[in-house]
Amino acid sequence: MPVDKLRWGILGTGRIVDLLLPAFRGVAHSRVVAVASRDPERARTWAAERGVPVALGSYEELVASNEVNAVYIALPNALHREWAVRAAQAGKHVLCEKPLAVNATEARQMAAAAEAHGVKLMEAFMYRFHPQIARVRQLVADGAIGELKQIRASFGFSIRRADDIRLSRELGGGALLDVGCYCVNVARLLTGAEPTAAAARAVWGPSGVDESFAGVLEFPRGVLAVIDCSFHIGASLQQWLSISGTQGRIIVTHPFRVGEEPVTLQLDNLDAMGRAESVQLPGASEYWLMVQHFTDAVLDDRPLDYPPQDSVANMQAIDALLAAALSARTP
Repeated sequence: MPVDKLRWGILGTGRIVDLLLPAFRGVAHSRVVAVASRDPERARTWAAERGVPVALGSYEELVASNEVNAVYIALPNALHREWAVRAAQAGKHVLCEKPLAVNATEARQMAAAAEAHGVKLMEAFMYRFHPQIARVRQLVADGAIGELKQIRASFGFSIRRADDIRLSRELGGGALLDVGCYCVNVARLLTGAEPTAAAARAVWGPSGVDESFAGVLEFPRGVLAVIDCSFHIGASLQQWLSISGTQGRIIVTHPFRVGEEPVTLQLDNLDAMGRAESVQLPGASEYWLMVQHFTDAVLDDRPLDYPPQDSVANMQAIDALLAAALSARTP
């Protein structure tokens, strides 16, 4: 059925939702009509504070609502598959927080449900829509650093609360799923290929989740991606991306959480003199650009730049890394 406006229903009231609300409201032909929480009072309070018209006390009500035709899933990772599938079955388009699922099997089920019911499904890796990543990809493709050889990606922060859901195995926690998924994703994006081998080590927490993780992905043509992620960084946020080739290196200081201020890419060793230069890029909202892309894909019925199959492949790489870390775990 043709859609002329996305009427968003939000599953969950976590902090990430506040980052996307301006985009849902700022994109043309998009508006937020409802929010759902399993705590009805929390849903009412949250909706009242943010001017959302309808607050619902169950996810089932939101997915069944005729007023909603697109769902944003901001629930713990372990709940993504269930509610993406149920939303697809109800004919709702789905934008789902990363990681799409807790493993590739669940991601395939979600992709199959979206295809079967004719709806769009996309993983909310917002960084991919910022002009910064497009410029980095162009520089690599144009040979600005010669032949690509190595990618180093790091993402982490410090968790202070013992009851944080990201430390829960049952809810799909762990550093690799929470922030390492970005590192895996950008490595695949820049190589344009899928890894052929994985090696990894992890520091495991009391619940059994990886609280710090380091891994290596081997890609075709001799490219290695070295990734690390952690919940034990002595800072509110740490992120870093370095792309090295036979003739130079690109350094991105804010690869994943970019922000709306102008950004600068650093290019090193571009010639025999070892000179470096900076590439200046204007500020942009990666969240707004992501929601705009998704909205346009639905309204114009055109393919997503990043279809569910890409998310399945990302989960396959994550599965391989986790398997490598588990096999190397000391009893």
